[in-house]
This record gives sequence, structure tokens and C-alpha cells, in this order.
Amino acid sequence: MNSLSLDLVIEDRNIDESLKKIAQKLKSEQRISYDECVYLYEHAPLSYLGVLANHIREKKHGDKTYFNRNFHVEPTNVCLYTCTFCSYSRLIKKRSEGWEYTMDDIMEIIKSYDDQPVTEVHIVGGVLPQYDLRFYSELFSKIKEHRPDLHIKALTPVEYHYIFKKGKVSYEEGMKLMKKAGLDSMPGGGAEIFHPEIRDQIAGGKCTGEEWLRIHEIWHELGMPSNATMLYGHIEKFEHRVHHLDSLRSLQDKTGGFQTFIPLKFRNKENQMSHVEESTVVEDLRNYAISRIYLDNFKHIKAYWPMIGRDTAQLSLAFGVNDIDGTIDDTTKIYTMAGSEEQSPKLSTEQLVKLIRAVERHPIERDTLYNTVTDFKDVVFEDDNQFKGYVQLPVVNN
Repeated sequence: MNSLSLDLVIEDRNIDESLKKIAQKLKSEQRISYDECVYLYEHAPLSYLGVLANHIREKKHGDKTYFNRNFHVEPTNVCLYTCTFCSYSRLIKKRSEGWEYTMDDIMEIIKSYDDQPVTEVHIVGGVLPQYDLRFYSELFSKIKEHRPDLHIKALTPVEYHYIFKKGKVSYEEGMKLMKKAGLDSMPGGGAEIFHPEIRDQIAGGKCTGEEWLRIHEIWHELGMPSNATMLYGHIEKFEHRVHHLDSLRSLQDKTGGFQTFIPLKFRNKENQMSHVEESTVVEDLRNYAISRIYLDNFKHIKAYWPMIGRDTAQLSLAFGVNDIDGTIDDTTKIYTMAGSEEQSPKLSTEQLVKLIRAVERHPIERDTLYNTVTDFKDVVFEDDNQFKGYVQLPVVNN
């Protein structure tokens, strides 16, 4: 897509002058303001946002859409914290309803993927005293000793804040220890909503928004990458979303350490906020698009397909998204327990490639750092029904 689409928006008599001004800014590669972002949430129609977000997406990435081969390890769903939005965790007094893996249990899961071409293990879970600084340092070291090439993306600032406090070490010292143990990158979880007005209501007792940002900042200062998220579609207002996005954009200006932003849709199954109606698909797409427009210094916007479903993930690729996460391999329960669209989140490489191709995008398997593992542009699958491998053949245009 070129600037012609933006020109059509700017010339459209049905678009108000404020929205035309924002489109003109994007055409001139100028940054939009905090107030303009709020205005987009309050007034911009979906079609308008799609044009703007897709313009940015294609300018940065063309038709390329990324995914990776990964699996999740969730050491426990028993947790000291009681976040009102969470359907995943179990209180200590109900720990019999949950699970608590030992070091050996986790290593057995890791080893079960030894013969598979996965590139990343994603480790997050509940917060409990036994999962402390020593435990995770030893775990990361064991994983690296067993499989040095496996990228460890692990733990959120919520977990690090707790284990560093319990271990009586500073954030700076703690993150250095994690890096030394083998941690490669940090996921974006635990961000929820930074604004204390909302955070105190839905995630009271966890690290603050400022502490979340500080731990990522320290990690970036060590030359290491991380991701960022935002939990949306619950009791927050548009200005709370923009405050959150602005906080991320400001830190990214300072460090440049964030790779990807992932909006996370609130799901209301079996939690203390079950009375809150979930956002519509239209609002989901609007949120992806506005995130892409505002976070001009983030290279990637990711849609987490197990949470929103395959169909919405495909639609999101026209609203600023250029990454749909990974194969997952049915190893995460965080969103399935909350009523996500995908109750068995597992897709083969072939299925992901075909999902991306179905909306005329260019599928690329990446590693965690967005290095190309396999470019599927000219790959033809041997069997349309069951993945048995693929061969590099010329594509025939019908």
C-alpha cells in the first residue's frame, strides 16, 4: 500500500478535520500526540484506522508476517496474588486445584522437545516462595547446559520483583544474575494497565507500573531485548490505554530495547470480573490499529492468536499487525482457562503458513530476535491435509 490510500482519507469529505490532520501527520512521518491518540479511540471509524495502520505496517514490513516455533512452560498456577481478571491462578489455600512443577518436572518438559525444531521456550507462571532466585538461576543454567541453542524467554517483572525482594538483591543485581544464568529475553506479561487508578483495582499488590517499566529498562541497559503488553477491554477508559501506550513509547525512546507490543484481550470466564462484558472484534481491531499508529518506535505489533482466535488474527493483519506468535503446541493454559477462542492452542507450521497466505500475506518463520529461520514465500507443501515436510518448489500462478 502506498500513500494513495492516505490521500484518499485526507480528501474524504466524510472524515472530520481532526482525523484528516492525523492522517496528514502520518503521511509526513510525524508522531501523533497523546491527545490525538485519545481522539482516535473516541472518534475514528474502523475503516479509517485500518488504512492508517496498514500504511505503517506495510511501510515497515511490506506483506511479511512472522511466526515462530515455540512452546510454553508454566511452572505453577498457584499464586500469592489475587488479580481480579485472572482465571488461571489458584490461591495457596486452594493449591490442590493447581499444579506446582519441580525442577525435574520442568526439565522433562524441556527434554520432550529435543527432537523438534523449536527455537524458543516461554516460561511464566504464578508467584510462590519456592520459585525463588536460586530456583530460576539454576533452571536457566540447566536449560542452557542441556540445549544451548534454545532461546529462553522467561518471567515477567511481577515475578522478578518478588524474587529479587525475597532474595534481598536490587533490580540491577538481580537482572545481571538472570542474564548470567542464561536468560535471553523477557516476555511482555504483567503489564496489565500501568495507571494506578485501574492497576490497583485489578492487580493490587503486584509490582507497580513504574516498577514494571524500571525492570525492563534495566534489562535493556544490559543490552538485552524484551516485549511489552497491555491488558485491555475491561474497566479501563481510553485515556488509561493511551497513558499505558505513552509510557511504553517514552521508555522505548530512551532504550530502544522493546521488540514487540502485544495487546492482550480481557477474557471474562471464571474470574472476579466475569460480569464485565468482553470487547467486540471491532474494538479489538481498532485497538491493534491505534497501537500500531501510536507506537511509532516499536518495530512489531503481535496478535496472540490463541487468545483472539484464528479468524480475528487473520483480520488483524490488515490493522497493523505483522506477527501472530507461534506454534504454541498446546502448552499454555493462561488464556484457555479464561475462555479464549482457542481451547487447544496448537497449530503446525503448515497451518500457520496457510493461515497467513489465506489473507495474501508473506509468511516467515523467525527466531525470537526476528532473524529469518525459513522464508515460506516459495515453499509448496507436499500434503495439503497433513504436514509431512515441505519442499522448495517454484510457485505456479494460476
